[in-house]
Amino acid sequence: MTTEWYVLIEEDTQRTECPDGVDVTLHRWMLVGTHHIGQDEAEAVAAAEDAALHYIPGVLARHMQPGDEPGRHAFLAQDGSWVVLVRLRQRECHIRVTTARLMHSRKGKEAPPKSLKERFRSALEGPPPPVKPWAWPPAGKPEQD
Repeated sequence: MTTEWYVLIEEDTQRTECPDGVDVTLHRWMLVGTHHIGQDEAEAVAAAEDAALHYIPGVLARHMQPGDEPGRHAFLAQDGSWVVLVRLRQRECHIRVTTARLMHSRKGKEAPPKSLKERFRSALEGPPPPVKPWAWPPAGKPEQD
């Protein structure tokens, strides 16, 4: 397998909701960009630094005017990832920029649609058993102490 490097950009997305008449700001980290760099790890590190210093989060980009340059504090963590605080006027957003190697890739596969007969049968039999969640160690492998 060839080594393929990517730059991943995550944003702290915000959404305000009003349950019971009280404004609540909800934060959630979301992967907003996967940028293929190539086989050079040094190029991926340089691209991640450039993204940390220049990427504009969507929350701020929607409110920018020509000539605006948001302020930013970019922190390089020991693991090589960047955590960046970007501010413009009264708004602020956090982003995380990391380099990553693609280790596995597989296309999804959907089951064929059920026939009318199968849909009637499943309606009478009830729902199928739930998919078992991931667990370690795999079934049949003894745990090590």
